[in-house]
Amino acid sequence: MSDPRLLDLRPITSPAGGGPASEPLPDDLALEAAGRLRIACLVFSALWVISLVVNHLVAPYLGLPADQVIPWPPIADALAVGSIAVSLVVYRLAPRAACISGRLFTLAIAYEVAMAFAVGVINQWQPQVLAGRLSWLCVLILIFPSIVPGPPRMVLLGSLLTASMDPVGLLIARTRGLELPTLGLLVWAYLPNYITAGLAVLPSKIITHLGRKVSRARQLGSYRLVERIGRGGMGEVWKAEHQLLARPAAIKLIAGHGMMEGSGRIAEERFRREAEAAAGLRSPHTIQLYDFGITRDRRLYYVMELLEGSDLESLVSRYGPQPPARVACILRQACRSLAEAHAGGLVHRDIKPANLHIGRIGLEYDFVKVLDFGLVKRDGSSLQEDVRLTAPESMSGTPAYMAPEMAAGEAVDARSDLYALGCVGYFLLTGSLVFEGENALQLVLKHIQTEPVPPSQRLGRPVPEALERVILSCLAKAPGARPADAGTLAEALTLAGADDWTQSDARRWWETTFTPKPSSDLRVAPPTEFLEVAAPHGVA
Repeated sequence: MSDPRLLDLRPITSPAGGGPASEPLPDDLALEAAGRLRIACLVFSALWVISLVVNHLVAPYLGLPADQVIPWPPIADALAVGSIAVSLVVYRLAPRAACISGRLFTLAIAYEVAMAFAVGVINQWQPQVLAGRLSWLCVLILIFPSIVPGPPRMVLLGSLLTASMDPVGLLIARTRGLELPTLGLLVWAYLPNYITAGLAVLPSKIITHLGRKVSRARQLGSYRLVERIGRGGMGEVWKAEHQLLARPAAIKLIAGHGMMEGSGRIAEERFRREAEAAAGLRSPHTIQLYDFGITRDRRLYYVMELLEGSDLESLVSRYGPQPPARVACILRQACRSLAEAHAGGLVHRDIKPANLHIGRIGLEYDFVKVLDFGLVKRDGSSLQEDVRLTAPESMSGTPAYMAPEMAAGEAVDARSDLYALGCVGYFLLTGSLVFEGENALQLVLKHIQTEPVPPSQRLGRPVPEALERVILSCLAKAPGARPADAGTLAEALTLAGADDWTQSDARRWWETTFTPKPSSDLRVAPPTEFLEVAAPHGVA
């Protein structure tokens, strides 16, 4: 496992030895540039259509002085139609060009010069230099480096070619035997084109520099961030690719710089403790932690396995309450993960539907993974006992799934996780929380003082008696009245019908019912939306 303090996050240079200066834009930024180029194609197509309509249907009735307008010759119709056709071709090619390094920029430069050629020929079909007015080519020169940024030298070359399309139009006019304005007037009229070409290098250089910074920022050790798949109060989760291996992964970035700046070595120590605790767990029902570290800007991150499927909160939200046998099967698998953690003296402290993932692993369906051991705590410790690493006046967790002893700020142990797991089972069976409240404090007080309504009464229909008895035993106020440990609970769930939900049942559900959501159902240790509330004083 990586040492956070020694983790090297320097950018990976290209094999050709080009170094950072030759780094292409990251794939997602290249795709964004391709999207901007496609928008530009649509805009220019619309402008050419407007030019055709205005010059044929509007201009003849305006009576404008001939020496104050650029005439619209017959060749302009052909150039306008050709430009529209080129725009549509570039629109189609842009996404594929973005997938090949350098191809998109070449396509953009070619398109810019093609548009400039049409404008230059129309401008100079009847040479009429309007001194003191900027050519439309200046607009093209300035906007294209912002649409598709590229190497400054190539931007300068493309901009100079674009700036030269007015003189090219003059050369075409001369071959037709037309008289040209004086050289001094031409230089004065088209010098702004070339000045603009030089200035266009500046925005391109700024944008490409920012692109490289983004690329380097997204290199976390041996991983490259590809797509954000989750965001929450604790941070962000990104789909990631390993630079050398084909294995996909997910990276959880802890939110903001404050964790490191505000508490310094204490935050780093807590982060290391939690990461090492999670890394030591080997149950197949526990999310695998591949790596962890600290970025250059002092943000903490975990690298974990990428899961496909759904967390239990989304499962119930999309498909409603689950069959009792399936609920028992899900809870039993979660017990297997917790049993290992508890045996090592670790308490999860944030068991909830969003932190339990269900999906397909290999040939097994309905395979449960316990996520997010980021709030893990040593068995038996209280908030006051861990004052060096945890704020003593707050409690971390999710109020809707919080054991009474945790809500009261007392010592927690493995049975606190079993209480939360009972809340999860209740939610899976009924589609409702054990207790409802208008705010976090009301929920906390109900967990401490109020007895839960049996699931069958909440549903208004029978629930297998054995399963209901197991869930209510988990929800006992006194830790001693709950199952002794996760192994004991797993055995009780087997007797309550966990074996009645077979792999055939699970496979049939995934093949006929489940519909994946792009990105949103690619989950791994989602950023915990836990609440921190003041501990209720004076409540036993």
